[in-house]
Amino acid sequence: MTVAQNDVWHGIVRNEIAWRPTVASERCLGCGLCVTSCGRSVYAFDYDQNRPVVIAPDKCMVGCTTCATICLQDAIEFPSRGYIRGLIRSHKILRQSKDMLRDQPEKFGLTRAESAG
Repeated sequence: MTVAQNDVWHGIVRNEIAWRPTVASERCLGCGLCVTSCGRSVYAFDYDQNRPVVIAPDKCMVGCTTCATICLQDAIEFPSRGYIRGLIRSHKILRQSKDMLRDQPEKFGLTRAESAG
């Protein structure tokens, strides 16, 4: 089976990474900020239950916690930062990131025009 590039994070197949949000329904007020703020369509809104539902957990960007950060009730939970840091160490992602920066300055570099603005 071929894995699409967006299904891989730094060489790790995305569904092998336990990074996904969960909704603590006892704290959720149903405001929908998590649903409307997620640019990756991880959530849908259940209008009958007045609650967000995680429908595409593997679309969640590894390490992103925007939805949890903006939740006023702390109703969105993620694995610990230690989990992500362990992945970075065990898969040598820091070295990989530095190599990508070195090898792809046209993709990641700041151009003179951007730095002038």
